[in-house]
Amino acid sequence: MVEPSSPLPNGDFLRKDYAYLFERFFYYLEDISMDEMGVVVFDELEKARCKRLLTQMEKYFLRTYNGRMRSSRIIPEPFFVHSDLTTLVQLADIVAYSLNWGLRLNRMKAPMRPDMEPFGRLAFDLRYVGHRIDEQEIDRAVYGITYIDDLRPRER
Repeated sequence: MVEPSSPLPNGDFLRKDYAYLFERFFYYLEDISMDEMGVVVFDELEKARCKRLLTQMEKYFLRTYNGRMRSSRIIPEPFFVHSDLTTLVQLADIVAYSLNWGLRLNRMKAPMRPDMEPFGRLAFDLRYVGHRIDEQEIDRAVYGITYIDDLRPRER
């Protein structure tokens, strides 16, 4: 979940929400099976934005350690579809709408619609929750739904 006023990255850097998406998708695929592969499907918007995202994804999957590792399970070239013609993308839009208007996580300040709260809760209950061991050997929960208030990548 992204704060609408989140700062955007400069240049051709992949937005943090996409990096989180690929990380969580990778973990989910690992948890399912040692052989599982995934494909990314996006709702096609204007062609210029799609091309920019393709360039950013290419750089991420080819030029970063995490991207190269994750491309072992995620096909690094997404499919773009038209949501008005693709039922499952319409379903994903409905789930996203329910989350955006019917759920508030910590630090989220925007008001929610009370009539959407039951749907937001149902969508939230579908989220992926995994566990990974961090650098300090601590078992950490990894959530498929999180709140991001800055879309710029972390400085390394």
